[in-house]
Amino acid sequence: MDFDLVIRNGTVVSASDIWESCDIGIKDGTIVAVGPRLPATAGAQVIDAEGAFITPGGVDTHVHLSQVYEAATHGMDHSVITNGVIPDPENYVADTFDTGTRSAVAGGTTTVVTFASQMKKDESIIPVIEDYHKLAKGQSYCDYAFHVIITNPTPQIVEDEFPRMVDEYGITSVKLYMTYKPMKLRDYQILDIMYSARKLGITTMVHAENTDIIEWMTQHLEEKMMTHPYHHGTSRPPIVEAEATNRVICLAELMDTPILLVHISGGPATKHIRDAQTRLLPIYGETCPQYMFLLADSMRKGDFEGAKCVCSPPIREDKSDQDAIWAGIKNGTFTVVSSDHAPTKYNHPRGKQLGLQHGNLPHGKFRFIPNGLPGVETRVPLLFSGGVLSGRISPQKFVEVTSTNPAKLYGLKKKGCIGPGFDADLVIWYPQAKFKPFKLTNEMLHHAIDYTPFEGIEFNNWPRYTIIRGKVVFSHGEVVGEMGYGQFIRREKSLLPGPRDVWLSEWRP
Repeated sequence: MDFDLVIRNGTVVSASDIWESCDIGIKDGTIVAVGPRLPATAGAQVIDAEGAFITPGGVDTHVHLSQVYEAATHGMDHSVITNGVIPDPENYVADTFDTGTRSAVAGGTTTVVTFASQMKKDESIIPVIEDYHKLAKGQSYCDYAFHVIITNPTPQIVEDEFPRMVDEYGITSVKLYMTYKPMKLRDYQILDIMYSARKLGITTMVHAENTDIIEWMTQHLEEKMMTHPYHHGTSRPPIVEAEATNRVICLAELMDTPILLVHISGGPATKHIRDAQTRLLPIYGETCPQYMFLLADSMRKGDFEGAKCVCSPPIREDKSDQDAIWAGIKNGTFTVVSSDHAPTKYNHPRGKQLGLQHGNLPHGKFRFIPNGLPGVETRVPLLFSGGVLSGRISPQKFVEVTSTNPAKLYGLKKKGCIGPGFDADLVIWYPQAKFKPFKLTNEMLHHAIDYTPFEGIEFNNWPRYTIIRGKVVFSHGEVVGEMGYGQFIRREKSLLPGPRDVWLSEWRP
């Protein structure tokens, strides 16, 4: 067979195996052969991996791009219809599809799943989806798909528009919030969504925190002038996440529907997920690098610099929570590791500096700090360097949680695996003996954000090549792909176990 591209002499890693001295043959953007000593015709491109690891391209299924609001600090109740143009782009404080996906490929991620977001008084999700398509079209360096955030689950939306979302738009997942006033849903509304999701094979993602505890704690901390960025974590101790996690697991068990608990940060919530999985419930868990590599002291920096590390749920104070996250990755509690890339610029009045505009200077008030961190470029290298090379996880586990499982969970059937018939989305790492370790600075990254929470962390490897559908898009520190090369991916239903047909009463849907 004539190949377009042959990658030679790699150590190829799947979620289950490692093959040394292995070649990969690629034709028309698809992997067609994996094995030793593949032939290459004169016209084929050849890349020598020099014995280095080759892993599937990263699949990051929790990325916020080109969103024109910040859920925790703004009370917008209607979506802004952009017709594909970011409003006031000179003052835009987050990543757009072009800057965010450029950053993604530079860190070994070849597919992102981002969020089209319904606002509280939107009566339809269809204009939201169509407008988000316009924002993404022709702007992406990597392949992409959408989730839809649901904040107003009217009967029309869950009964009439959810089927259209799946059949016409190829979107098979929704995200719900149990916190943030502009976005939170009541348990009754969550059950409505689960009822429809079960029938349609939709995966339901849940941000689980108890909003009433957060509001009560925040008010009483402000009365004591405990408003430094660090106290963002004080207002949200692990029990806030654990209570909501347990509650939504109960709702999912009642409805016999699969859910994913997103960005889990602490040991108590991890235990609830593990216990549910032990009872064979289709409950899936996601965590993020910030909960694996950072502790709450990162929010104590300076008078206000700790705002750079404010996210929800917060980075935890106790190392036992961090250890529980690593254990959950190793024992399979966490199905995926995503970035939750949701940054805003630090040195901008509409970015993190919003926390300084409501008094109690120089510390500001954490209530008004936009939540979220940049991480789409650092997710894959952090887990490879700080997980695989440190011996904390195996190369196979790394592939499982960064590529294979995300693709399976969200119905990306041609992504996340090195095998015949899969898209030729690959990361070729540096040969370990030839890589010079470095400490990360923000200037090395390719996003539009003016900081990284992982500043100063030492990396012992980084992607040498990122390949998407057989095309090199990142090489030796440079983005060489073209904006617009990324394609929208219509998704199928999840490939992981779903409803069990096990019920808690005589009721049936």
